[in-house]
Amino acid sequence: MNPQFEKILKLPAKQKLGLLFLIIGLLGAGFFFGLYQPKLKEFKTLQTQLEDLSRQASEAQKLANNLPKYKQEYEQLQNELKLALTELPNQKEIPSLLTSIANAGKSAGLEFLLFKPKPEEPKDFYAAVPVDISVSGTFYQIGSFFQAVSALPRIVNISNVNFTEIKTGKGLTTIKVNCLATTFRFLDKKEIKDEKKAK
Repeated sequence: MNPQFEKILKLPAKQKLGLLFLIIGLLGAGFFFGLYQPKLKEFKTLQTQLEDLSRQASEAQKLANNLPKYKQEYEQLQNELKLALTELPNQKEIPSLLTSIANAGKSAGLEFLLFKPKPEEPKDFYAAVPVDISVSGTFYQIGSFFQAVSALPRIVNISNVNFTEIKTGKGLTTIKVNCLATTFRFLDKKEIKDEKKAK
């Protein structure tokens, strides 16, 4: 038998018991620090990941539940965009819109003294298209013209209205009106890039 082992067997019972507790404590510490603690850390990490995944799954489920609502909102926005596109013409439709404005004045019985498109004024995603207008006619004809312009399917703002040269003759009072008619159009992607480069 091993002399070291014999020495331990000859120890008094209290020392044997203390040695046994020491060995059990060392084994317990080895088990705790070597096996249990790493597994505990791994368990906590996995638990945190599980909670994150559960939260993400819950948020995804909420989105999935609201998908029909989002589709309906998307369709509504698409319809609003189509409506906006009818109110803001593209480059090709500007001449016909200016013709519509001129026709509205002629239909109201106005005499056009000036109809002069000015250079466009590019903004973020659209351009303002101003036109200097000078007309002559009765107050009723001018009112009819402004009303016809407001009824056009496109956006046309009338500003800088100036009434001058009030004349009376043949039982009618005529007025000369100078104003600025401004319509707007969408810029295409190339024009927006060019505008950003220019700035």
